[in-house]
Amino acid sequence: MSTLQNIFSQARERGASDIHLSTGRAPVIRYHGKLEVLGEKSNKLKNLRDLLAEILTSDQQEYYQNNYDFDFAYSASDNKRYRGNIYYHYHGGVGAVFRIIPDSIPTLENIGLPDRVVNFTKLHQGLVLVTGPMGSGKTTTLAVLIDIINSTRPDHIITVEDPIEYIHYNKKGIINQREVKVHTLSYSSALRAALREDPDVIMVGELRDLETMSLALTAAETGHLVFGTLHTTDAISTVNRIIDVFPPGEQSKIRTMLAESLQGVISQQLIPKKDGAGMVVASELMVATSALSNLIRDNKTFQISSIIQTGRIKYGMCLLDDSLFDLYEKGLISKENAISYAIDKGQIKQKITD
Repeated sequence: MSTLQNIFSQARERGASDIHLSTGRAPVIRYHGKLEVLGEKSNKLKNLRDLLAEILTSDQQEYYQNNYDFDFAYSASDNKRYRGNIYYHYHGGVGAVFRIIPDSIPTLENIGLPDRVVNFTKLHQGLVLVTGPMGSGKTTTLAVLIDIINSTRPDHIITVEDPIEYIHYNKKGIINQREVKVHTLSYSSALRAALREDPDVIMVGELRDLETMSLALTAAETGHLVFGTLHTTDAISTVNRIIDVFPPGEQSKIRTMLAESLQGVISQQLIPKKDGAGMVVASELMVATSALSNLIRDNKTFQISSIIQTGRIKYGMCLLDDSLFDLYEKGLISKENAISYAIDKGQIKQKITD
């Protein structure tokens, strides 16, 4: 087993989520949200470029050398999977970060999201967004939702990912996974092609630009169920982000399209547990209602929070700050973290004090 494979195995055994590598430095892992050295500090990597050459094809090596950074997925000899990013930097030349992908797709219960989330997998058209900062588990949530659909519906599912992390196999449905730069040139080109490939469900790894967002909205509007992610923290910022990407002259039309197609938003954050024994998910859940659609159409997104609050009992909706407060009351997270991760820090601080 190579040095790199040893590092991967040790990091998995330790329960790490990420591995940071650089020439001249000992491997570092992220464990329960914090960075720590893996093994002894004296065990410094002598030449990371040579280690990476063991797992990359010649084309991949040429790509990152020409483009200075590179995203990819890697399956080790033991069939364990990793999402990697290689980059150049000032100290040591080449660096790499690997996200450890779990051995299997977890269940909805395992990841700690509300039961009502499963309702999104029963829809037949519309747009469902999973949002949150980097490292908040968005990819895992999407994999769970797609796996539920794949297991329960005889549908054709197309995913577009950069890179492919979780591997899905045909179950009750059929599923085709496409990786950007491997099976397609871009998210947008794959989405355009998907509309001619008889899909029922389309999963887009990231809605990262205007063209991808526009195509995703069109797909949702024309009878497909579309799942995607954004790096936003709550439902209001998610709706505003999509609208603001478009030129001012198009925003009225986009508000109408979004009001008609948006079925829900799941916003999530991973919070360190109070006892230091892992992470727990805090989530905001917004479900489309006629009142909510009217707010989007009328450009009154600032009122979305009140719709979420009043829809808690009937629709299972929940604000992120309420989820944080619930976790604090259950003793799962600290007061400091409840306040730190909150949208309205003053309000949650007052609730905790009261």
